[in-house]
Amino acid sequence: MTRIDSILKFYESEGADVKKRLADILNHGALGGSGKLIISAVDQGFEHGPSRSFAQNDGAYDPFYHFNLAIEGGLSAFAAPLGMLESGAETFKGKIPTILKINSCNALYGKEPDQAITASVEDAVRLGCHGIGFTLYPGSDHNLKLINEFREVAHQAKKAGLVVVAWSYPRGSSISKDGETSLDVISYGAHMACLLGAHIVKVKVPTDHLFLKADTQAIKNHKIPHTSLKDRIRYVVKCCFEGRRIVIFSGGTAKNTDDLMEETKDIRDGQGFGSIVGRNFFQRERQEALYVIQKMVALYKED
Repeated sequence: MTRIDSILKFYESEGADVKKRLADILNHGALGGSGKLIISAVDQGFEHGPSRSFAQNDGAYDPFYHFNLAIEGGLSAFAAPLGMLESGAETFKGKIPTILKINSCNALYGKEPDQAITASVEDAVRLGCHGIGFTLYPGSDHNLKLINEFREVAHQAKKAGLVVVAWSYPRGSSISKDGETSLDVISYGAHMACLLGAHIVKVKVPTDHLFLKADTQAIKNHKIPHTSLKDRIRYVVKCCFEGRRIVIFSGGTAKNTDDLMEETKDIRDGQGFGSIVGRNFFQRERQEALYVIQKMVALYKED
């Protein structure tokens, strides 16, 4: 049995179309067949605005730049909002699996974290996408609404044979800034996404901070290792059904190459399934970005 076959067996309830598209993603690109993924996600123009996102690299204003970078870099898939995928739908058809980001927010919205539905499952089918992506905000006052929306969208996507990817980002007035990336909160959000039926869960890299009193006590009482990033990655994977769901980790804000490689090693050694990266690719000049991608691929292949 191949590594991909063993991963697909984790998804016992899914039909042949979902499993085929999940297998397509797992078998695509430079990491194809390894069980590891590197996905390019370019929704930052929506979330943060084009100036903050793209001014560092003039080419990044062009959607084709992102398609080409993902394809030339041999990435597993390319995730983006509706307009960006529509812009290259014909030119890049069949060249890389795509994931339609189906809800979004923006930096001009200053209230409790929320997301608007910005595309549909029908759009994903029309564009030939392999999956849909959806952001959840555990901890927000709008969390229950987002869960209800996710339930409906995930149901439609699975009926259409699409892979469901959950961006699970705990945040809101009840969670401190440090708490958003604390191990207990990240692992809680990841587990919620699995319980809601996500096939792939995207979370931020957890820090050694602990936020919730009861969870902190449980982690300490049961001596769960968490001082190293490798141990924290392993615990998040454990919380995703003991590794029976694919969990990948956000590249986060821009960082230098050495720090990004150290983080990649820890994700690998903690048995994470890979990375989903935006700014740490497209805010670099193209050749440097390709070099960074190659280094990440090489590290994940060492597993």
